[in-house]
Amino acid sequence: MPRPRSDDKRAAIMAAATRIIAAQGLGAATAAIAKEAGVSNGSLFTYFDTKADLLNQLYLELKGEMGAAALGGLRATDERAQMLHMWSRWMDWATANPQKRRTLAQLQVSDQITASTHESASHAMTGIGGILERSRANGPMRDAPAALVFTLCNALAEATIDYIIGDPDHADAHKQAGFDALWRMIG
Repeated sequence: MPRPRSDDKRAAIMAAATRIIAAQGLGAATAAIAKEAGVSNGSLFTYFDTKADLLNQLYLELKGEMGAAALGGLRATDERAQMLHMWSRWMDWATANPQKRRTLAQLQVSDQITASTHESASHAMTGIGGILERSRANGPMRDAPAALVFTLCNALAEATIDYIIGDPDHADAHKQAGFDALWRMIG
């Protein structure tokens, strides 16, 4: 008879996976993740069928958390104000969660993340995509492929986040400069 699953143990495994992957990369052993979570390696596989299953679920969880943070409290009505809100919240989440950011960046390019997981993550980010599409509708990037625009926005965000982390005393100025560049690119 299988052991009952605990939400606390699953959360501990996900948190441990985030820390271990951020420190050691995607090649980290599941035994290291289990040890960090305070569970046996066998227990880890009670919650996740395979390491790939763990990575896919972790990717979805981190993307969902980042998306929820970016959209949280959104009340603005015009596109520029919505983009600024989303941008600011994204920067805040990424700088407050450096391990999650590092882990998410590795998972984003991993061949272990399935096409269906990427698609599910895209659906979870629909609100962000909608704001981006409305913001670029009349701008210089209106005819560019959406994936290219998102990739450019992400690259600009990563550079801005790096500057904020490297110079936290000027975080607000870096956040605003990054947004100004973003808006000139798409708005």
